[in-house]
Order: sequence, then structure tokens, then C-alpha cells
Amino acid sequence: MATSIVTDSFLSSKSLRLHPRAAPSTPGLRSPRFFVASAVRSAATTVEIQSPNERFKPYRINLNEKTHSMPPQKVEIFKSLEDWAEDNILVYLKPVEKCWQPQDFLPDATTEGFYEQAREIKERAKEIPDDYFVVLVGDMITEEALPNYQTFLNVLDGVKDETGSSPTSWANWIRGWTAEENRHGDLLNKYLYLSGRVDMRQIEKSIQYLIGSGMGAGMENNPYLGFMYTSFQERATFVTHGSTARLAKPYGDHNLTQICGTIASDEKRHEVAYTKIVEKLFEIDPDGTVQAFAYMMKKKIVMPAWQLYDGRDDKIFDHYATVAQRIGAYTARDYGDILEFLLGRWKVEGLTGLSSEGRKSQEYVCELLPRMRNLEERIISKAKQAPKIPFSWIFDREA
Repeated sequence: MATSIVTDSFLSSKSLRLHPRAAPSTPGLRSPRFFVASAVRSAATTVEIQSPNERFKPYRINLNEKTHSMPPQKVEIFKSLEDWAEDNILVYLKPVEKCWQPQDFLPDATTEGFYEQAREIKERAKEIPDDYFVVLVGDMITEEALPNYQTFLNVLDGVKDETGSSPTSWANWIRGWTAEENRHGDLLNKYLYLSGRVDMRQIEKSIQYLIGSGMGAGMENNPYLGFMYTSFQERATFVTHGSTARLAKPYGDHNLTQICGTIASDEKRHEVAYTKIVEKLFEIDPDGTVQAFAYMMKKKIVMPAWQLYDGRDDKIFDHYATVAQRIGAYTARDYGDILEFLLGRWKVEGLTGLSSEGRKSQEYVCELLPRMRNLEERIISKAKQAPKIPFSWIFDREA
């Protein structure tokens, strides 16, 4: 999942995470959050951990976080889908022996040519601008927080791995997906180390802070919400890694282009699996599924790394997201494109036989896209006009 990931103001405006007394950002500040914060502010009570000694705890804690919101009878839906998942979802995992591994893209330290190959990576990296490296680092840190994402999946009612090595189809998917995703952070981490362009200790601290903070994406142990989230996120990470592949190409770093493109291909395959799960839920329970879709979109899809922290900058996630907007790695337009893709993929507009609440939800998600499109250019423009700031990840150079 991860990488992802970079975000836009739609994503960084996580309504359940804003401090109730915090004033919204102003146009003069770096963060793009002010564009939509007033529209999504929640009455939920939150606490922000301020002491550096408390940083092993989540930076923002939602005291009103719901748990186990799915009605118990709906757990049986997922139990009944075990055989379906084995035949239709596990096929999107590749056998380990057929998977690429990070070493396929990196110098081999056992060969005499290792030092020369490592020097070549460093030389090519000199041509790539700092703002690109900020985005690549943010993507890598997000990927490295994979323990959080496996934990998130393993608390979803009806699909969680009850024993840690359960033979169920859902548990096999969670472990297999995690194992494939684990290669992404490994590969990007090693490339960035060899590039010589980034402060690895600051990056490693950021990874530790992020994993220690957890995820807290507000899924309520509910697989309807969880699979909506992963469908959106895997599409977003596919877009993001595809963008970093495209952006590396003009600088002549074809190895980096291949690295990012290969990761994007994995994310695409995982996206297909998750969207297929939700498609099946629309088939079995269209009313409950469309209501879950609307619920998630009202809350906004918060990126997995929204609690990112480097030990210095409390708003580094927003700052990183702004750089991603500016260079075109992941933008408000991409967020709208993903929503448009999912609406079409799941044929939401054509759903029939819904309850009154289901019809309201259908209407909400179908009417949301035009409203988002109206904000896109303004959000992207503001990000481009935002002043550059120093990032610890690149030795306090500005991006």
C-alpha cells in the first residue's frame, strides 16, 4: 500500500484528526489543508501529543474512534466468501519464485563490479532535483510502515488472521499481500541509500516514528470500509509510483524508472484484487456497500502516512504532499480521477433497488466528483505557489 503515498488537500484534510481548537491554515502557510478543512471539520474530540517524550504514541488520538461498527450478521457474508476469495482473489498473488526481488535492481556486493555500479547510481542521482527526492523518500517511508497496514487488515471483522498463520483465504491474502508489498520499501530504501542524496538517519527516524504511531485510518474494524480504503489506496499508489517512474526518465536514470514502474505494476495487480472484492460486495449487498462508499468519501481518504514525523517538523506530511502536488507526482486531479475510476468500475450510478439511505448515498458519491473537479485547479495552483521549505531528509535543503 503503500506508498503512497503522496496526497492532496482532499486527503490531508482528515476531518477526524484535526484538533478541535486548531485554527485552519491560512493561505500564507505551506499546507494546502485550508482549502477544504472548513467543509469537513468534525465534532470528534482529539488530543494531540505535544511532548517529544510521548512521540512513541500516536501523534493525534481520536477519542471517539468507533470500533466493530459492522453488524454481527454481516460477518457471515465474509465467511461465506471464503471459497470465492480462494478462487478469485488469491490468484492475484504471485508464487515467490516468480516474483522480482530488490536485488534484481541493485548492484551485487559479491562481484568485483559492485563499487563501479554503486558509483554509477550515485552519479545518475546527481542529475535529479531535490523535490523529486522528497517525494521518493515520502513514498519509501510510507512503504516501510507496512507493519501498520498488516495490523490494520488483521483487525477487520470477518477477514482477520485469527492465529497469525490461519489457513483461511482471507488470512492467506493478507499475509501474501504483505509479503509482496514488503519488497517495495526494501528496494526504495536501498536505492536511496546508494544515491547519496538523502540523510538516511533522518529517514530511518521517520520510519520508526511512523510505525510507532500506527495508522488510525478510521476503518472501525469494518471490512466494508477497509476494502473501500484499500481499493482507493492501491489505485493511488499505482498512480504515484507510475508518476515517479515517468518523472525520473528525463534525467536519464533508467534504473530508477524501472524500479518505480515495477512497483507500480505490483500496486496495479493489488488494486485489481481489492476492487474485485468490493465489486462482489456490491453484487451481494449493494445497499450496505454504497452506504459504506459514501461514508468513506465523506470522511475523506486519509493517506496511510498521515502521521508522518521526522523529529522536527510536525507538518512534514502536508509539506511532502505539497511538493508531490507541485511536481505532479500525485495531485488533486489524481484524487478525482481515482473516484471517477471507482464509480465506473463498480457501476455505482446504475445501482437499483436501494433503500432510501442507499439512494442518498448513491446520490452523494455520484455528485461528489463534479464538486471535486471544481476545486482541482485551485488546489494545484496554490501548491505550486507555496514557498519552498527545508526538509531534514535532504540535509535541510529546500524543496
